[in-house]
Amino acid sequence: MPPVVRGYRAASARNYRSSNAEEYLAPVSLRDLEKTLPLRVLSEEDFGFWQTYGYVVVKEAIPAALAAELLDFAWNFQGMDPRRPETWYPARKHRTKLHRNLYVYGFVEAYHHQLIWESRQSRRVYDAFVDVWDCQELWVTLDRLNLNPPNRGNRSRSLIEQHDTGFDIELHWDVDTTLDELPQRVQGIIALNSSHPDLGGFQCSPELFRHFERWRDEQPADRDPIRPNTDRALFPVVNPALDPGDLLIWNGHLAHGVAPNLSTNGVRAVQYLSMMPALETHKDLRRARIESWRTLRTPRSNRTMVGDSDRPEATRYGTASLTTLGRKLLGLDSWTEAPSPTPTEETR
Repeated sequence: MPPVVRGYRAASARNYRSSNAEEYLAPVSLRDLEKTLPLRVLSEEDFGFWQTYGYVVVKEAIPAALAAELLDFAWNFQGMDPRRPETWYPARKHRTKLHRNLYVYGFVEAYHHQLIWESRQSRRVYDAFVDVWDCQELWVTLDRLNLNPPNRGNRSRSLIEQHDTGFDIELHWDVDTTLDELPQRVQGIIALNSSHPDLGGFQCSPELFRHFERWRDEQPADRDPIRPNTDRALFPVVNPALDPGDLLIWNGHLAHGVAPNLSTNGVRAVQYLSMMPALETHKDLRRARIESWRTLRTPRSNRTMVGDSDRPEATRYGTASLTTLGRKLLGLDSWTEAPSPTPTEETR
């Protein structure tokens, strides 16, 4: 008998449900999903790789020129000069440990610039997420950028308190893997420059994903639910190669993380971007998403989104323009109802 799914029902023929538009309960795991819609961007081989190893790379998901513009924006937003490494480590007064950690990791607290929305409403990016969810009615995550210089000085990871259990930036799962019914979650990044092992960045354990059920059956009942304790000789950690504009999508059941930047003077730069089944009946969440876009307010759906403390983006530029697809991916227009007359009337 299929599991009982709870929460707000997504606007999709598939029985996806969620309370937060991040983790979803579904009768069938994404790794076992049988397609009902034709593939749009992924090949049959790509889709097979995604279901076997937990991630897939979509080449040239956005134009390399747009990736370059986003990289320039990331530098400018933070007042850093790519030609002057001494500007990469500005002195900051951090309000909390979370703010300090986000600075060390290189997060760029901008969420609604027009360039960011150009990636979000890219048809090729959208079609790739349709392929993995087998669902056309999607919302895009209101996420940010990352620009991570070499991790030294006031960006050294040694400044972050280390723990033996729980979240580990270098390798973790996005869901509690000890649950009988694992929530479904999908995340993604778009590369803004070329990846290289010395620059750190996304890494994952695809063989652990491939053999997860067998591995889990052999583990003690009290194992860590989000940090794998594995032999990397048996389950190697790999760094998928990315070029500017490439999109990497991964399953929340894939153990993954971000390796430190150990280079001399290089940076790792990405845009975080994912899509999830739209929860149009979650009126409060939909309203909050629209208001965040309209006023450039920091999204409230994720506590790690803290906004820029020096110059919040709402003081820098205006509301991004949306395409017909972008309006639906935000939630401004419904996937199942007639379009809203104007943004003002929708958010009034």
